[in-house]
Amino acid sequence: MVYVKHDDQTSPLYGGNKVRKLEYILGRALDRGAKRVATFGAAGSNHALATAIHANQVGLACTCFLSNQRSTPKVPVTLAKHAEIGTEIVSYRRAPSKVHLFRKFLQHRDAWAVPLGGTCWYGALGFVNAALELAAQIEAGELECPSRIYVANGTMGTATGLALGLALVELPCDLHVVRVAATDYANSDRLQHMLEKTAALMHRLDASVPADLASGVRVTWRDGFFAGGYAHYDEATLNAVGFAAEQLDLSLETTYTGKAMAALIQDAATHDAPVLFWNTYNSVPLEMPDDFCARDVPKEFRRYFDY
Repeated sequence: MVYVKHDDQTSPLYGGNKVRKLEYILGRALDRGAKRVATFGAAGSNHALATAIHANQVGLACTCFLSNQRSTPKVPVTLAKHAEIGTEIVSYRRAPSKVHLFRKFLQHRDAWAVPLGGTCWYGALGFVNAALELAAQIEAGELECPSRIYVANGTMGTATGLALGLALVELPCDLHVVRVAATDYANSDRLQHMLEKTAALMHRLDASVPADLASGVRVTWRDGFFAGGYAHYDEATLNAVGFAAEQLDLSLETTYTGKAMAALIQDAATHDAPVLFWNTYNSVPLEMPDDFCARDVPKEFRRYFDY
């Protein structure tokens, strides 16, 4: 039995796992009087686009510092959406440092910086809540308690929050975090640090949260589905995306969710207990605007529109 947690439907504007993080992060920015948020990502970043869309909805301007990535069909549509909603897009490739970028584009603009992937302890709290939500659904009889949960693991904020939330409610399931980013961003030592820091801050805010919560997480680190690089894919990834479409009626992609599904499919040969796939990919359709022109984006990004 494969259950699916539909974070792809977290918002009618733009879904996916970033929405749970942004609920806390954008709220914090507004509380601090920000007029603009700024974040980082690759050219086709779900995080950067989600931040821009949801910031726009709460009245915050958005600057996205974007780096190059391997071209995929999704990248030009993502960039066109940024242009449509008025995101300030800045190439991060040639910048000497983040400090330089902040001084040039954010100084005196009442800006609030959103970390890469929305990964910070505020963002992680959104997924502590997600684990509590899952526990409530299990208690209500909507699904059996899964033996395993599979989730794509990029900048590790989602994994951090889910692991701590599952430990907090004592759900007896193992969280399989499938690495989809380079080890500079995703590695087990860094995850442990994030778990301990987030748990400590949770305990500081609420003494009923155990101070040693991080020691009770049940995380299985999965390195075998990276497929050679961020936004790269292999036959296992493509087969997983096809399986999800045909058997589960899920539209996945090859950068994140396809790799997590590939891990689930490989394990299914030897693991027959109920499992849950946490779908972190937005399912709201994104279409190229009819009146879009490649000149609407900075010249550094126009190569993605060379068909």
